[in-house]
Amino acid sequence: MKSKQDVVSREEIQTDWITPLCLAGLSLLSILFIRSAQAYVGGDQWKMQILWCVIGFTAYLVASLLDYHIWMRYAHHFYALAVLALLLVFGGPVLYGARRWIDFGLFKFQPSEISKWATLVMGASILARSKIGGMRDSLKGILQVALCFAVPMFLIFLQPDLGSMMVFPPIAFTLLYVARIPTRFFTATFIAFVLLLGVLGWDVFRYYQYKSENPRFSRAVPAYEETSLVPLKDYQRKRILTFIAPEVEDPHGIGANWNRIQALIAVATGGISGKGLGEGMQAKLGYLPPAVAHNDFIFAVLAEESGLLGSSLALLAFLLVVYGCLKVASKASDRFGALLAVSVSVLLMTHLFVNVGMTIGITPITGLPLPFLSYGGTFLVTCFLMLGVVQSVYRHRKEFR
Repeated sequence: MKSKQDVVSREEIQTDWITPLCLAGLSLLSILFIRSAQAYVGGDQWKMQILWCVIGFTAYLVASLLDYHIWMRYAHHFYALAVLALLLVFGGPVLYGARRWIDFGLFKFQPSEISKWATLVMGASILARSKIGGMRDSLKGILQVALCFAVPMFLIFLQPDLGSMMVFPPIAFTLLYVARIPTRFFTATFIAFVLLLGVLGWDVFRYYQYKSENPRFSRAVPAYEETSLVPLKDYQRKRILTFIAPEVEDPHGIGANWNRIQALIAVATGGISGKGLGEGMQAKLGYLPPAVAHNDFIFAVLAEESGLLGSSLALLAFLLVVYGCLKVASKASDRFGALLAVSVSVLLMTHLFVNVGMTIGITPITGLPLPFLSYGGTFLVTCFLMLGVVQSVYRHRKEFR
């Protein structure tokens, strides 16, 4: 008869093979469709994507073999380095009107992406150590998590990168919910969120009125962002207004609404089976701009060239990865492992929902990349690293039978 220790040892070396197979499939799709999206301009980012995938799989393997508790042990150090990196971007280059990258010459590093993981780990570490009970008992943990998330959110907002900043709240509330924070906290937070949306809606409405009264800003007429108490840039208000009322902000579809319209055309004309790899017209003819076709709107290229079948297959792979994270959370041997696995699934789902949503017109355009498909080294490698840690939670679980 086998002892419990023998069973534990066998369980600890088991591996979830579905997730890495899905990641391999998504990585292959990424390389193929990035190459296709840039074929007509001669872009070679697909070659760099191969390198990032190799680095990412290496990070996945190493992270899966390490005991995930090492992240809890060094959470403070990792978090401090991530915050330091966010501070360093303010001395970096300005690209597309924002400071979001640290330039190392051969490649650019985007600290906001790794800070999502660092903050997630720090939040999970705080709650794993905190006493959770009634509201009074839980208050210290709530305040620590709030401060933990507020610092990177503020620094990312200053870059400015509103899209990346908005990924943090769902992760924070997921951590608090899984940690069983009292319901009263979420009720109060929901009321505050509704009030915040009201203020934002009022501000966007005032922006529209200001534009109508001053159709052309000049030195004598300051930009609305200089007169408003709400700390948003005018281009961010423009994106929100374009999503809410495109016929008002861009009635002819040649301004802020252009990318959304071209992405919708790409998805709609892909049909059931698509036009074939490299045969998509929107990116090929430049209607879907080359600056966004291979990253923010890669799903539009995939949908046009592989159709409903190809895009559904990609989404199924994503859902299997997310389901795998949730399954690992249910089997985790401690609270820290469960918090890590669940919050990683929420991070991936937030990116997935927002990115695909903006492609099909149900969410505002924010510039959030699509995990494992969009071009970009920092986010891709970070996603591989996160899922490697989730694999470690699965491998080091203790499940007696």
